[in-house]
Amino acid sequence: MRDGLARELTAVPADDLAMAYRRLNASYQQTLRYAEDVRRLYQQVQRSVYQSLLGLANALEAKDAYTRGHSERVGAWSGQAALALGLAREEAELIGQAGLLHDLGKIGVPEAVLRKRGPLEEDEWTQMRRHPVVGAQIVAPFEFFAAGAITIRHHHERLDGSGYPDGLAGAAIPLGARVVAVADVYDALTSARPYRAALTHAAAVEHLHAEAGRTLDGAVVVAFVETMRGLREEVPRVGARAALSGAAAAPAR
Repeated sequence: MRDGLARELTAVPADDLAMAYRRLNASYQQTLRYAEDVRRLYQQVQRSVYQSLLGLANALEAKDAYTRGHSERVGAWSGQAALALGLAREEAELIGQAGLLHDLGKIGVPEAVLRKRGPLEEDEWTQMRRHPVVGAQIVAPFEFFAAGAITIRHHHERLDGSGYPDGLAGAAIPLGARVVAVADVYDALTSARPYRAALTHAAAVEHLHAEAGRTLDGAVVVAFVETMRGLREEVPRVGARAALSGAAAAPAR
């Protein structure tokens, strides 16, 4: 059979073979250009969607001066900590993006609850604890951000199973969510909030180490603290105090 095919090809004039090859190559190159155009268009759609989500996050922070800049810091620190853990840059960037959008679901929490100066009542906590689910639902329709949606949903889970919304524990909590959780707790502790004053960097790090292996992932805490070692001078803080006490120990919202 091979001999027969070889005879057929030999019988075809060389000029015809060259023409067929040129046509095949031109078709192949056109397919490559089409695939590249589709890839660029898809990336543009991704950027547009992400910018729209970021606009929602900025609108949320505009409602509450106390949390302004919080999401930006959590996003940046989450991405850097993910790199320190040895994750690939693409995965670390996605975790950083999820960190930037982690509180997106608070857009559905009443402003009176968000800005309340005292402890939240049980029904107010119920409303607050819905924000990870709402945030994940907002981004869920976008397939390219599926892992980000999972991170957003679970960033308030705790290693010992005491977190929310699903009470996941240990390795059942997605790694991205464990990274964002540490950055979120650190920024919440070192930022002045309506219900408590800010802590110093040292006091916040002490708290992270105390929670490592209990409510927070120990390896993530180590990577995060190492990351922050060179960044702490760049983080402005107002009204910091030395240690956790009383209302300062209130959980991050």
